[in-house]
Parts: sequence; structure tokens; C-alpha cells
Amino acid sequence: MASRNPKRRWPLALGFLIAAPLAAQAPGPLRLSFADAVRRASGEAPAVALAGLRTDEAEARVRQARSALLPGFSVNGFWVSRTFNSKTLGIKFPTPPGAGLPTIIGPFDNVDARLRLTQTLFDLSSAARVRAARAQVRGSTAESGAVSEAAAAGAALAYLRVSRAAAQVVARRADSAVAADLVGLAQAQKNAGVSAAIDVTRARTQLVSAAGALLVALNQQDRARIDLARTLGLDPWTPIAITDTLTAALPVAAVPATADSIVAVALTHRPDLAAEVARGDAARTAKSAINAERLPRLDVAADYGLSGLTPSTSVGTRQIGVQVSIPILDGFRREGRAAEQSAVARESEVRARDLRQQIAADVETALLDLASAQAQEVIAAERLRLAADEMAQARERFAAGVAGNIEVINAQASLLRARDTDIDARFAAATARVALARAAGLARTLH
Repeated sequence: MASRNPKRRWPLALGFLIAAPLAAQAPGPLRLSFADAVRRASGEAPAVALAGLRTDEAEARVRQARSALLPGFSVNGFWVSRTFNSKTLGIKFPTPPGAGLPTIIGPFDNVDARLRLTQTLFDLSSAARVRAARAQVRGSTAESGAVSEAAAAGAALAYLRVSRAAAQVVARRADSAVAADLVGLAQAQKNAGVSAAIDVTRARTQLVSAAGALLVALNQQDRARIDLARTLGLDPWTPIAITDTLTAALPVAAVPATADSIVAVALTHRPDLAAEVARGDAARTAKSAINAERLPRLDVAADYGLSGLTPSTSVGTRQIGVQVSIPILDGFRREGRAAEQSAVARESEVRARDLRQQIAADVETALLDLASAQAQEVIAAERLRLAADEMAQARERFAAGVAGNIEVINAQASLLRARDTDIDARFAAATARVALARAAGLARTLH
């Protein structure tokens, strides 16, 4: 019955006016498809951003190395007022008898302002260091690609875990609906006098168990969404609504059909292999730069400026010179550095060879897992169909009074296990497809 007191209407009206705009402004959940998650992770995940910054650092080192070959220009000037102690010079100046130099000589003023230009004309070592820095950029770029691949695969798996958790929530709700229906059926049978009270108790026990399992499933779904948000670099409290369900066609990538073709694609596209090859190239180029340090270096320097006792009496002076430097011996430090880079290059070759073998193993393992998971999918789907038939038949027998509800409860437990098995089989097949795309170096193309 509505209140006729006008004083009570004001708080209700005020609350409605405040709550309505807030409800309108509340942001909806982030709708996220599987392809969106992979694309966002491969381009915006924190690990990918850090890898991009490391590539920027490598490119900055190229500019630093190139600076040794570019002109240098500087401007400097100074004014000096100086006095000398003649007794500290160590020279006895001939002077007439009775005369001598004063102990303090000066002060003397000196003004100088100068422009200076330097240029390296020939330095093979610096040129080789530029090439080594560029090789490091290629390696850093490949490492960034490897991080992006890992982020894409991680986001794909996180999305699949959310999809599995959502499927489990749907299954647990279906279990709860079946359990509630059986409670009603058991109660009707008891009221009709064709069933004992124990049947109602058993049915209610199953209903309570189904409610508890639903709570667990909801908790796992929330945790999976938090993990997905963190994988994508989002705030963990960001509400996420996935738009793709756990189906047989969820993770798709342009992976060839045969193992040999997949391995060939992987050897071309795997960024971790490209990064290892680039590291070896950088080490070999660095060694050549060290060896080039033994060669002569030719530099030219020129300056022009004003020099004098005061600015008004200063005159223009200049200097130009060419310098040739030939390193002879540095205590065998160059030889040690060159030996270090040789060891780094050989180490990289060993890792690259092992990685090529690991790629083939990854492809074979992923194909075996995918074949097994697809077979399990077929078996699980058939088991689920049979469990649903068994449940329907057991319910009919109980409703007809020819069997107790213990038979129905057993069929219900079998249906529950069949649903979980079907979900797990679909999840295993989906993760196997992700693993195969990762093995081929195509995780970023998953959709």
C-alpha cells in the first residue's frame, strides 16, 4: 500500500533521481572475443611493451656507435688572469748585478674563443661496431617478436580457461535444474504414496551438492577472468564478458596440414630462432670490429678563433691537423675480447642448432596432443549423449514407480561426470591447437 505521508516521498524521490544517472553512467563489461584477446596481448601486454623499449634501446646504441664516424663540432671560450711564482720555474735567468726577477710575475690576462671541428676519415673498427649494433637491433626485434608470440599464446590459454569456467558454470546450473526437478518429482511421488521419504531426502541432498558445486564454478570463473585481465595488462577488477564459447572451431590459425610443412614454417617464423641467429651474427660482427682496431685510424681536426690579452685586442688564429693512429699493443686486451666474442658466437650456434631440433619436437608433440584430444572429443560427446539418455530413462522409471530414486541419482552423477569430461575434452583440443600454432610461430594469428 502506498504511503500517504508526503515527507516519506522526498527521500524516495531523491534516491531515485541520484541512482538513475549513476546507473546510466555505470560502464558495461568489456566485451572481448578470442581474436581481440590475442591481438591485444600481442601488441599491448606489459611484457610486449617492455620488449619494444629494449628494441628502442638497441636502436639508440646504433646511433651511439655511428657517432664515431660523424663530424664533431664544439664551441669554447675562456678568459684567464694568471700570476706566476718565478722561483718555481726551475730556471735561473741571467740578470744584471743588483737586479733580479720579482718573485710574483703578473698578472697576465688571456682571452680565447674558438670553434673546433673534428672528422674521422678512416676507421674500419667504428664502421664494424655500427654493423654489430645493427645486428643487435635485429636480435632485439626478434626477441620482441618472441615475447609477442608468448603473450599471444598466454592470452589464448587464459581466454580458453575463462571459456571452460563459463561452460562449467552452465553445466552446474543444468545440474542444479535437474536436481530441483528431481526434488519436485520425489515429493510428488511421496505425496502420492508410491515413494518413501528417503527418496525426498536423497533428492534434496543432491540439490544442495549441486548448489555447492555451482558456487565453486562461479568462483573459478571469476578467478579465470582476473587472470585474463592481468594477462592483457588490464586492471584486475575490469569486468570482462567473453563472446566466444568453448567450441571445436574456437582457436584457428593458418597452420599447414603436414608435420614437415609445419616445421618448415616454424623454422622461418619462429622469432626465438631468429633472435638466436641474430645474437650469433652480432657476436661475429663484434669480433670483426675488435680485429679492425689493429688497423690505422685517420682523423682530421681544425679550429678557428680569437686570441689575445683582451677582447678588443684579440686576433684570429687557426689550426688544422691530420692524425694517424696505429695501435701496436694493448696488453693483449683486444685478443681477449675477440676470444670472448668467438665463444659467444659458438655458444649461439649450439643454442640455434638445439632450438631447431626443439622446434621439430614441439611440432610433433602438439600434433600428437591434438590427435588425442580430437579423439577424446568424439568419445566425450558420445558419452554425454548416452548419459543424457540414461538420465531420461531413469527419471521415467522413477516416475512410473518401477524404480527408486537411487537409480536416478546414479544417472545424475554419471551425467555430471560426462558433462565435465566433455568440457575437459573440448578444452584439451583447444589448448592443443594453441600449442600447435605456438610451435609453428603463428600464435599471433590465432583467431
